[in-house]
Amino acid sequence: MRIFADSACDLPLSFFKENDVTLIPLHVLLDDREYEDIVEIDSREVYEAIRQGKQPKTSQVSPELFMQLWGELAASGEDGIYIAFSSELSGTYSTAVMMQEQIRQENPDFNLVIIDTKCASLGLGLLVKEAVRLRSDGASTDEIEREIKALAKRMEHLFTVEDLDYLAKGGRVSRASAFIGGILNIKPLLHVENGKLVPFEKHRGRKKVIRRMLELMAERGDRLAQQTIAISHSDDETIALELKDAIIERFQPKEVEVYMIGSVIGAHVGPGTFSVYFLNGSNENS
Repeated sequence: MRIFADSACDLPLSFFKENDVTLIPLHVLLDDREYEDIVEIDSREVYEAIRQGKQPKTSQVSPELFMQLWGELAASGEDGIYIAFSSELSGTYSTAVMMQEQIRQENPDFNLVIIDTKCASLGLGLLVKEAVRLRSDGASTDEIEREIKALAKRMEHLFTVEDLDYLAKGGRVSRASAFIGGILNIKPLLHVENGKLVPFEKHRGRKKVIRRMLELMAERGDRLAQQTIAISHSDDETIALELKDAIIERFQPKEVEVYMIGSVIGAHVGPGTFSVYFLNGSNENS
């Protein structure tokens, strides 16, 4: 069985190579050149460009790449599962499904499962890691599909950004939502709701945001001591490690993983973002 994941999962390139997962890169346009996320550009370059006043653009995976990948999978006769970036944040999922339908017209036995996770960044990345674990344990495609869909509904994304205007420019939140007084050091707290980014609280300063994140984890989290929790950051490892230490002290989770936010998502959230991802105790996103 082949597992596919797009670069919006924000896992490092080494993960894909070491775990036999096929990377499907989204694209970043910077200084009139297009790059494949993870493969051809480091996210630090994107953050530095934003700090210099540049506005990187992003684009979804091309239909041609999906046709190539799905065609190769069909020819191999293997099963496949693609764990995709939220359809509310990118057209990548829809394009993947369209190309799947085209391949299936000529290959009726083509068995590819495409999951719209409604997740992003390491919320998506944790699902990809779990799919790899299930495959190594001998789970079938159907079993992996059921488990990943169930976990996706429970995946919490809590994050703050330095400036909501980055998200507004990219159309990821409304201009009205972005109208928050940055000069007052007001930090918006956002989460993912039905696959969309939704600002829901404002706090003054990073310390208060971290404190509130911990409160929300306690309220929403399900047996956090038994979970692997993920933290992502946009070129600010200091704040990420501060959050990690606070999580370990309060919840003693099985593991806390820290990664940098990749170029595609980083182009929209900008520098100064940090996030935490964990499972809630319900069957629906909070």
